[in-house]
Amino acid sequence: MDKTVAFHTLGCRLNLSETGQIAQGFVDRGYKVVPYGEKADVTFLNTCTVTDGADSSCRNMIRKSQKFSPEGKVVVAGCYAQMEADKIKQMQGVDLILGTNEKYKVFDYLEEDQENIAKIEKSNEFWGATTTEADSHTRAFLKIQDGCNYVCSFCIIPFARGRSRTITVEGAKEQAQKLVNNGFKEIILTGVNIGEYESTSKEKLTDLVRGVAKTKGLKRLRLSSVEPNTITRELLETLKDSGIYQDHFHIPMQSGNDDILKSMRRKYDVAYYRDMIALVREYFPNASIGADMIVGYPGESEEAFLDTYNLARELALTHFHVFPYSKRKNTTAAKLDNHIQADIKKDRVKTLIALGEKKQAEFARALIGTKQSVLFEREKDGVYEGYTSHYIKVQCESGMSLQNEIKEVEIIDQLGSKLIAKLL
Repeated sequence: MDKTVAFHTLGCRLNLSETGQIAQGFVDRGYKVVPYGEKADVTFLNTCTVTDGADSSCRNMIRKSQKFSPEGKVVVAGCYAQMEADKIKQMQGVDLILGTNEKYKVFDYLEEDQENIAKIEKSNEFWGATTTEADSHTRAFLKIQDGCNYVCSFCIIPFARGRSRTITVEGAKEQAQKLVNNGFKEIILTGVNIGEYESTSKEKLTDLVRGVAKTKGLKRLRLSSVEPNTITRELLETLKDSGIYQDHFHIPMQSGNDDILKSMRRKYDVAYYRDMIALVREYFPNASIGADMIVGYPGESEEAFLDTYNLARELALTHFHVFPYSKRKNTTAAKLDNHIQADIKKDRVKTLIALGEKKQAEFARALIGTKQSVLFEREKDGVYEGYTSHYIKVQCESGMSLQNEIKEVEIIDQLGSKLIAKLL
């Protein structure tokens, strides 16, 4: 009887790509992947530590995993494991704790018959990762970069993942072709800071994008989050010329106040960010644009928060990712004065989220009556869900399978930020 393994991923798209790669390693060794929550011989948690909320989610998932499979092994891996191994050791039922480097070597450690084995080393290797057949995703994530050389005052990721390192252009092209050969029609190029690709690899990001875009059979291409100071006209021209890049960008903003941005050690000011959004819209006039925003950063006055709110309202932003500031150990911001009370941060988060929901709904409403190309991903009760080029969710009834199919639809109605469509 095959051994079984279950996975749960917390955090970013980069984590998703890494989980897919590790899942394939288990399958190659004879394991059967079962849904998380079912009894499994091994439960693998790929964790995140970007905020207090992420840490709390990780601890909850560790406790749940032990309840789901009391006789199975629980592996806690990734960023939270890298930064808080000692805390995890104190939790009942954890068998293996692996940092961001060691999680790829999980198979080397699983046979050791003892609990609380912790393998935490400095992250300095580039481990390739892609969505695989063992994973359940329709869109494929291809990791092209890891780590970060920036020193943003609030961010713990450089401590968790180490310095920037990359895949080669040729390696990315080979991985992209494998993904398409395995049936994926859309690829998302992902990393911690993919705009650092050229300075790290000494190869051009535009060459990588151009090479991947020429992958035989690839229908759609996206980038994950790109820092505004790393977006260039050349990159935008390359994406436009590809013919398959989708109308969606994710460009972190963090704050709309110059003093806060300076304290955060961001590499741009408000005027630069505003100009960059305008530049993106120059090349992709119909694009939707997502942005990360941190509220309640130490010293953020009500006026500074309103600067963020007003900038977010002014700009062509449609997908808000709002986070309350979290004090992270070893970061500069953690040592600052004037930390903001939790209830104030909570109110500010709610205010920005409400604005984001309104703007995304307005953007979606403008698509009613238009024809859109949708990659369908999942089905429930005869209703299929997928995403437009703009990363707007679409629902469509169909008597035939639309799983992993790209179909032309007409948008006929709206349900909040979701759209209702009919097949053409």
